[in-house]
Amino acid sequence: MKSMNVHGLTITCGLALALVCGQALAQDADDSSQTPADVEVNQAASLDELLELVRQRRVVESREHVAREQEFANSRDRQQQMLEDARAEQRSEERRAERLNAQFNENEDRIDVLQNTLDERLGRLRELFGVLQQVAGDTRGLFEGSIISAEFEEDRGEWLNEFAAKMGTSTQLATIEEMERLWFELQREMTKTGEVKRFDGVVSLLNGENKPTEVVRVGAFNLVADGEYLNYVPGVGITELARQPAGRYTSTVGDLEDASVGDVVEFAVDPTRGSLLSLLIQAATVGERVGSLFGGIADGDCYLPFCDGQGGYVGSIIILGGILGVLLAIERFVTLYLIGRKVHAQRESDEASDDNPLGRIMKVYEANKSVDVETLELKLSEAILTETPAITRNITLIQVISVVAPLAGLLGTVIGMILTFQAITLFGTGDPKTMAGGISTALMTTVLGLCVAIPTVLLHALVNSQSKSLIHLIDEQSAGIVAEHAERTGEALG
Repeated sequence: MKSMNVHGLTITCGLALALVCGQALAQDADDSSQTPADVEVNQAASLDELLELVRQRRVVESREHVAREQEFANSRDRQQQMLEDARAEQRSEERRAERLNAQFNENEDRIDVLQNTLDERLGRLRELFGVLQQVAGDTRGLFEGSIISAEFEEDRGEWLNEFAAKMGTSTQLATIEEMERLWFELQREMTKTGEVKRFDGVVSLLNGENKPTEVVRVGAFNLVADGEYLNYVPGVGITELARQPAGRYTSTVGDLEDASVGDVVEFAVDPTRGSLLSLLIQAATVGERVGSLFGGIADGDCYLPFCDGQGGYVGSIIILGGILGVLLAIERFVTLYLIGRKVHAQRESDEASDDNPLGRIMKVYEANKSVDVETLELKLSEAILTETPAITRNITLIQVISVVAPLAGLLGTVIGMILTFQAITLFGTGDPKTMAGGISTALMTTVLGLCVAIPTVLLHALVNSQSKSLIHLIDEQSAGIVAEHAERTGEALG
């Protein structure tokens, strides 16, 4: 027994020494990781103290374990209580959802009953309110685009929009005042459509300025002021047109503005309320079709004598040729007329003058009175040949222009067709506008060539006839001079 105690004591001491050594090594490795109990163990001076310290440590740990177990038990109880509370709340919400669902179904049934009751009480009034809604919507669209709205300051479309929205709710009824106002607006629109009235308006110019002026409204068709047509844009007001139509239309505007009450004047009215007018101002003018040969130079838009129009450069060349041919024809008419007057005056006079071909031929005769008939005839023929170029000058050029003009038109036609086929190759035939340029060039050059050729042919015929008549008169007088000389000298002709 004693040996067993000694043996146990030896084991206990060994364990204590091992524990002390291990704690010493741990303290050397990391002093910051030691607990107060470890410090006390390290400070034990004997085995009994060490044993006491170990016992106290076991007691402390036992109390900590009991506290933890108690805390875990309390936490488990709380979680169980929370679970029961959540389940109770879920059952409460489920019962509430069932009550709400039942109330929803009951409300739907009640709404159906009330709707049926409302439909029965409204009866034919529902159709009336539907018609009011449709009429209000259509009238609003009509008023927004009507030029009659330019005369009124109030916004008629806003009230109609609100009224149509009210009729579409099916919960509000139209009042007698609202239906009377709708009738009044329709009646006023119809009445104003048949009036020609003056009123003060503000015109928005193209440069952004606003110009107060007196505007004349022709029913619901046109607005005019200061001799020009105007346009009405919903939401913007009265605006100036980018370009006015042809003069035959604008000439009637002045007569309308100067007219008094009861006067009957001619006026170009657009019955489509602006559609035809917009097409007229978009159509190309004669200058744009032919080519702004002089207009572009006057406006500073063109630096070359050939400006680009629908006829292109070929069209401009044809125009220049036509102008040149007309000027040459006028010059020949004037020149031949003056020469003809002087020749006819010379026929009535026996004194030869140098200011006309017949007088100069007579002077040749006076200078060769002593020669024989054949020599005199040759001398006079030479004088006639000398005078002929001055009489027939530029007549051949007029003829050339009359021939070249249609050929140039044909050239422009070929160029236009080439441009058309190039456009078809690049863009296809889906959009006709891509081919319009080439077709316009082809047609305009053909028209220009014919327009130049026809008058130049006529002018050439007239001028050529006048020159031939004058030459024939000179030949006749020359032959008379030769015959008279032959009789005087007693020689036979030929």
